[in-house]
Amino acid sequence: MNRAIERRDIDWAALRAELGGVESSDAPALLRARSKDYHWYSPILAERLQGLTAELVVIPRDQDEVRRAAAVIARHRAPLTVRGGGTGNYGQCVPLEGGVVMDLTRLDRVVEITPGQIRVEAGARIAHIDDAAREAGQELVMYPSTRRVATIGGFLAGGSGGVGSLRHGMLRDPGNVTWARIVTVEPEPQVIELRGEDVQKVHHAYGTNGIVVELVVALTAATDWVHCAALFDGYAKALRFAMASQGEGLDCYLLTPVERRFAPYYRRFGDLFPPDRDAVFAMVAPHEVPRFRTLAVKHAGRTSFAMNAHTLADQRLPPAWECGWNHTTLQALQVDRGWTYLQVAYPHPFDPDLVQRQMERYGDEVYWHHEMARMGGEVQIFALPLVRYRGHEAMYRLIAELEERDGCTIYDPHVVTIEDGGMKEINVAQIEFKRRADPYGLMNPGKTRGWTADMAKTDDQSPTTHRRKEARR
Repeated sequence: MNRAIERRDIDWAALRAELGGVESSDAPALLRARSKDYHWYSPILAERLQGLTAELVVIPRDQDEVRRAAAVIARHRAPLTVRGGGTGNYGQCVPLEGGVVMDLTRLDRVVEITPGQIRVEAGARIAHIDDAAREAGQELVMYPSTRRVATIGGFLAGGSGGVGSLRHGMLRDPGNVTWARIVTVEPEPQVIELRGEDVQKVHHAYGTNGIVVELVVALTAATDWVHCAALFDGYAKALRFAMASQGEGLDCYLLTPVERRFAPYYRRFGDLFPPDRDAVFAMVAPHEVPRFRTLAVKHAGRTSFAMNAHTLADQRLPPAWECGWNHTTLQALQVDRGWTYLQVAYPHPFDPDLVQRQMERYGDEVYWHHEMARMGGEVQIFALPLVRYRGHEAMYRLIAELEERDGCTIYDPHVVTIEDGGMKEINVAQIEFKRRADPYGLMNPGKTRGWTADMAKTDDQSPTTHRRKEARR
């Protein structure tokens, strides 16, 4: 599919007039820019979503303007896609049915910082939030590798974990997000507050069930993390070092084994990551650096560098958090657009020998790196391997092999729906909340299989309905 499913009959001039002072634009360049995200990591999605754009971009300045815009959009029954920094990889920001894209990046206030938590507007950049927390002696418990650009609302709507997940678990784990304020999309928008476990109703919902405008996320005491790399002659040694670091309770915010074939894509490191050694990139508590060095030697490796963030910046080196998670894919694609990627969760207990067999099986068709994290309190190993793109059929043969032969779970990054990607099943609680927060089914249509057209509320109040009635007379 490379065209919108269906363009709805909407009087765009009337809709814009009703927006009043809420900024909007239908400039083609802006429509194209705000109707895309990082889905181009996937050639399958790049083809499927090619040319899909909104008819209008709306840029509210505050929560009151969000409510006003939501009311107008609902009255005109216009499809609505909400976006932040646009760093998602599944086409969450691409409007399948056109309509309105609402850019929330001006809702960027840090409202309040208290011990253990920070209250922020959804459009705030994650780097800005973390910097504000650090001024108060605290830091975020986790963030994506795209922290410079990503917004906190986008992370909630499309993310699941990232840098810091080794220490603090996944985003959905209890206590990591404790409150969210939602604006409903209906002619008289309501404000809903979700607390505790109820926040899961909008987490990883791709912005399909309510406009998240404000939330509270967890903080922890700030640490001046030391960005390190340890080098090994053999990827199995790198993996076993990373596993041993966890087993011995080394205090790390990030622990990412990356095989040597990535070295040409990490150009700024030069001899610090040579092409004849496999690396483990890490963010290590200052008092743990000697233990990190000792453990590397014990596993026949050596420490390549150990610097704090200021020293890294002075030497124009990237931080360790840009050496893991999906930044590995980004760095490779900046050099060679023939790659795509997969997201792999390994079975328990993790077996480094399985990785070795996979490396031998796929050779130069797949490059490997792994992420150490926790899920529900248990260690969970992920991989985000680079995959040479050989077409749709080859990709799904690979997925089948990894799942059926190796017992891995694949979170498919080549699909647009929540259920076909990471969720694997329809989240009934999220769909029930959509009935309340998006009763007309306007939000990001086509992104969840759990919502069908017959679920949408119908009435005779929209201008579109009146025009259709007049046309029939």
